[in-house]
Amino acid sequence: MLEKLKKSMDECPVVKFGDYEYFVHPITDGIPLGDPEVLEEVTEAMISVADLDCDKIVTAESMGFPLAASLSLATGIPYVFIRKREYGLPGEISVKQITGYSGSDMFINSIDEGDRVVFVDDVLSTGGTLRAIVQALRTLKAVLIDIVIVFNKNPDKEKLEKELDMRIRTLLDVRVMDGKVVFTQG
Repeated sequence: MLEKLKKSMDECPVVKFGDYEYFVHPITDGIPLGDPEVLEEVTEAMISVADLDCDKIVTAESMGFPLAASLSLATGIPYVFIRKREYGLPGEISVKQITGYSGSDMFINSIDEGDRVVFVDDVLSTGGTLRAIVQALRTLKAVLIDIVIVFNKNPDKEKLEKELDMRIRTLLDVRVMDGKVVFTQG
């Protein structure tokens, strides 16, 4: 499973932001050039593991965008992007996001009380973005049905699942070791 995705990781460059090692891949960064066959394979894998009995597919800016759009096209479920820009629209709420290498405000629109949502994203690293979004969705009284993330870099995923009281479905467990991406499962 996910053979095209795994093969695409063979020459994946690794860069450092301070002490944080970050791999660069079309699914996580939009560079180098993205392969539609890899995106299609990832979309099919997300469909196979996700509970898609939902009203909306939700993702965070920016690398979740192609995932949510592709999943929306394949399922017919509308998507919502949580943005880094404030629009000042009615009902917009602000979310404080802290990742392994930065922090910022994010803004949620078009999610209402009772909406059944599935959150999708590219990478689970520290869990900072996911924590903030789960809390915000719960504040909005949306019903978070499922969380599906392509790459898991977080060795404490089970601890995070307990903290959030949610299962986090990931497609591929990876680590950066000695400047290279290695698969730890899958």
